[in-house]
Amino acid sequence: MYRSLFPRDMFAEMDRLQREMQQAFDLSPTIRGFGRGGFPALNVGGTPQTVEVYAFAPGLDPADLEITLDRGLLTLAGTRKSSLPEAEGPAKGNAVAVHINERLSGRFRRVISLPDDADPDAVEAKYRDGVLHITVQRRAAARPRRIAIQ
Repeated sequence: MYRSLFPRDMFAEMDRLQREMQQAFDLSPTIRGFGRGGFPALNVGGTPQTVEVYAFAPGLDPADLEITLDRGLLTLAGTRKSSLPEAEGPAKGNAVAVHINERLSGRFRRVISLPDDADPDAVEAKYRDGVLHITVQRRAAARPRRIAIQ
């Protein structure tokens, strides 16, 4: 059912196990079904030259995002502000009633284990239309190449 993206993907395996345990005890799925992961939703893939990470995070300010790469672990962290109305204060006496709140707010953190050939000095991140696109170049020595026969 689950296949590792990279050989040393221990943190992703622990994250998957935690999600499965959480789903096993969650007795109230939403109309969309059980969530597959945390926030932001991720797509991770690659080409022979790069590792591509897409984080779907609409409504975030890029200044609230922190991306770090340390010893093969790409960490995406930040804060998502609540979009709920706030009470005007106790002196005003205005109470705010929230009936449904399915949008995550607060701190978040996602960790992705990168392959050994990822180059920590060649990372680029772009945020556009709610999608964060991170490109990590692979080291040139690790890229496949065709050998000419003499």
